[in-house]
Order: sequence, then structure tokens, then C-alpha cells
Amino acid sequence: MAGAAVVDSLENPKLLLVARRSAPPQFAGMWEFPGGKLEAGESFEDALHRELFEELGITVRLGAEVEPDEPAGWPLNERAVMRVWFAEVLAGEPRPLQDHDELRWVPFGNGDEAFTLPWIPADLPIVRALLERVASGARPGTSA
Repeated sequence: MAGAAVVDSLENPKLLLVARRSAPPQFAGMWEFPGGKLEAGESFEDALHRELFEELGITVRLGAEVEPDEPAGWPLNERAVMRVWFAEVLAGEPRPLQDHDELRWVPFGNGDEAFTLPWIPADLPIVRALLERVASGARPGTSA
């Protein structure tokens, strides 16, 4: 799986775009990073560009990857992992076109607002990692 931490600016991020799932039932109403499955022969980066256009109607510039704790990626379950990249909107206004019923820009600040949302459990460690990275002054437009 490929996910995007869409921010208002790769150079100086202040806001994070989060998406609320509309399906499947066990995740409906929970928040996540937009993205999705890779198609055959597709790179993570290519999948992100395709998924963000399909789900949100946007084109993006990718920044650094949110480095996972595990070399393969962030564990979602016993069979799947996700890799997440910072991304900045280049064109389009984000809209919930597929799989989501609401989008919200959440300020980074001290991270409290992000943690008030009911996240899909597998995304919580990623939220913590990206908030720590931004708080440390790392620029998401560049590799760690």
C-alpha cells in the first residue's frame, strides 16, 4: 500500500490533509492517509500519483518518505504494509471523490488536534512519526 501525508507546503508544513473513510464498514468514520493499493508493475510513487488523483482529484509533488520502523514499511496487518510519502498539492482542490466522505486540514501545532480524530489503528504510529519529524524541524521536501 502507498499512502500520502499531504501537507500545505513541503518546505514549511503547517497543515496536514486527512481523509475520513466511508467504507468498508469496520473503518467507516475513521481517519486515514489517502492512498491505496499498487497495481501490477506500479511503483509506490506511481501508485500515489494515481490514487490521489482518483480519490481526491489532485496532482501532487512528492517529498521525503516518512521512514518506517520496519524496513518493508509500516505494518497494516499480518499480510500488508504501507509506505508513506509527504506530498504537496500542485493542481486541483482536494475533494472526497472515492472511499472518503470528508477531508480536513489539521494544523500540526502541538499535534493534539490530529490525535482527537478516530484514526484507523494501523495509521496511528505513522501519525506519531510524521508529527515528530515535523516538530523536529525536518523538512518533508527532502529525504531524512
